[in-house]
Amino acid sequence: MKDTGVRKTYVEDIDRSIYDVKDKVNASFQVEKGLTAKIVNEIAIKKNDPEWMRLFRLKSLQVYNRLPMPSWGPPLDGLDMDQIITYIRPDTGMSAKWTEVPDDIKNTFERLGIPKAERDYLSGVGAQYDSEVVYHNLREEVSRQGVIYTDMESAIHDPVYGPMVKKHFMKLVPPEDHKFVALHGAVWSGGSFVYVPPGVNVEIPLQSYFRLNAPGAGQFEHTLIIVGAGASLHFIEGCSAPKYNVANLHAGCVELYVGENAHLRYSTVENWSKNMYNLNTKRALVGKGASMEWVSGSFGSHVSYLYPMSILKGEKARMEFTGITFAGKGQSLDTGMKVVHAAPYTYSNISTKSISKDGGNCTYRSSVKILPDAHDCKSSVSCESLMLDDRSRSDTIPVTDIQNDNVDIGHEAKIGRISDDAIFYLMSRGLSEEDAKAMIVTGFAEPIAKELPMEYAVEMNNLIRLEMEGSIG
Repeated sequence: MKDTGVRKTYVEDIDRSIYDVKDKVNASFQVEKGLTAKIVNEIAIKKNDPEWMRLFRLKSLQVYNRLPMPSWGPPLDGLDMDQIITYIRPDTGMSAKWTEVPDDIKNTFERLGIPKAERDYLSGVGAQYDSEVVYHNLREEVSRQGVIYTDMESAIHDPVYGPMVKKHFMKLVPPEDHKFVALHGAVWSGGSFVYVPPGVNVEIPLQSYFRLNAPGAGQFEHTLIIVGAGASLHFIEGCSAPKYNVANLHAGCVELYVGENAHLRYSTVENWSKNMYNLNTKRALVGKGASMEWVSGSFGSHVSYLYPMSILKGEKARMEFTGITFAGKGQSLDTGMKVVHAAPYTYSNISTKSISKDGGNCTYRSSVKILPDAHDCKSSVSCESLMLDDRSRSDTIPVTDIQNDNVDIGHEAKIGRISDDAIFYLMSRGLSEEDAKAMIVTGFAEPIAKELPMEYAVEMNNLIRLEMEGSIG
């Protein structure tokens, strides 16, 4: 081949050095690979479950064995449950002091910036490592307001809040919902319980961070948040894992109860490694006059199925969803949002953006359902997709089910590629091609980034820039 003298720019792909540091697996206990009644019972015993929870796990396992695999999204052929370890207990207990957390685990969370974030701008932090929470702490001044923020296991065994957990646990997201919710019900472990008493305003956010370290493992944390009437809370969730050459699985569950005239903002950035199957389920029940805000960023995993849902149960309940998805080489991210208008004068607004490059596949699904008695509702859906090359793909699949004529429903979708004219213009002003592309993509994502907590907005912009650098030919 003739040498033309042209040299292509080559920059390594995304720098995941912070996230890809692998700790030696130092478990005090782990179950065998696979999913059997024996394994589920073993988890229940090791976690000292109350009898009602042990029976719930076994019932969920029966549901799991009965339900088919999901058929609507990307293929899950690379996920073999017979090869997944569903429970790994790190060799440490839970502590309220970072100094008491083992050095290898503590150093991992230090690299991720969790302790610094807690010191600077959080009122409470929970940190989960593999299958168990290793650190949980709440500022004293917030605790004095009556706010409860603890790990799920402690909440279940608490004489005061245990009955509240039992009343709400997997009632909003029942095991029958789909196969991986049933799996979650059988093997769940870790997660956080939050209770905000009526009228209490938690001014500084709470944050939980989930770190999966072991290869071939699953993480199944459960988050249950109850915000009382007239109360408010901002809850932040972060996730990451190092990359392995075997499949890992994340099938967490989030249940949010927003009381009358209450407000909850739930921000999450999922930055899983690209060997992860992310099959997460999140749902909110929103009461009369209450408001629910979702802010979501999906950047990692090999395959994602992620469709948060809001049920607007009370009159004048409101929901807003702001989300962004970034799919690169080898990624198929199937994401979206579902809302049910179950009462009059309810309002929902869904705004999403997706970016795909290097053959990545982004699929957006929305479901807006208006029940017969939900008159005078308003719903607006807007989704924009940006493809950075001709190998990538973006699909939009909206579904609207309107059972009342007295409503205002709107949907807008845009799919496009980076304009060569825009790149040429920026390059004529002195920018390199990669800087021009990165500026366009960052500008496209900016309306979403500004809604994220600061540290995650910075992380998102860095991820986009690094991915863009790795994509220059």
